[in-house]
Amino acid sequence: MNKKKFFKKLINISRPIILLFLSLFFEKKYLNSHHFLVGYAGYKWAFRSIWQRSILRLGPSLPFPASVNCFISNTNNLKFHPDDLNNFQTNGTYFQNMSAYIVIGKGSFIAPNVGLITANHNPSDLNEHLPSKDVIIGNNCWIGMNSVILPGVEIASNTIVAAGSVVTKSFLEGACMIGGTPAKTIKKL
Repeated sequence: MNKKKFFKKLINISRPIILLFLSLFFEKKYLNSHHFLVGYAGYKWAFRSIWQRSILRLGPSLPFPASVNCFISNTNNLKFHPDDLNNFQTNGTYFQNMSAYIVIGKGSFIAPNVGLITANHNPSDLNEHLPSKDVIIGNNCWIGMNSVILPGVEIASNTIVAAGSVVTKSFLEGACMIGGTPAKTIKKL
């Protein structure tokens, strides 16, 4: 029996005990996501997160499994569906949401090195921030690698943000591809 089959069998046999253990570290709603019910990716993420964030103390503990390379300012201001835990496993994701919300629609994908930012510095006084504004991403969106979404931006459902884009304004039409610096509509999907 190979390692993968052995691990799957072990998880299936001891699932209730493992979930009880994981509930010491993470909120139960995230442990009921499909990543824990189908396959074993959620378990891998959870144990890695416990190891990195709780045992090695490489980052703050979070209410859900996340890569140590995923920065989140305020988990209370982050709204997403528990089935989308995969968005917090990639390297370099940056969720700056100290006093405004970041809302990520169900089924959306966020690539590595993406920044979602709810507040900027005041250009007149870099020691202070401008007022925060929510960032809202619709359902079934794809935010490409190295993209930045700035404060107050809303992206409608079924929108693709091309890699390396800087999104400075809202795109409410949906079902389109946007890209560039600043981002503009490239084509309808």
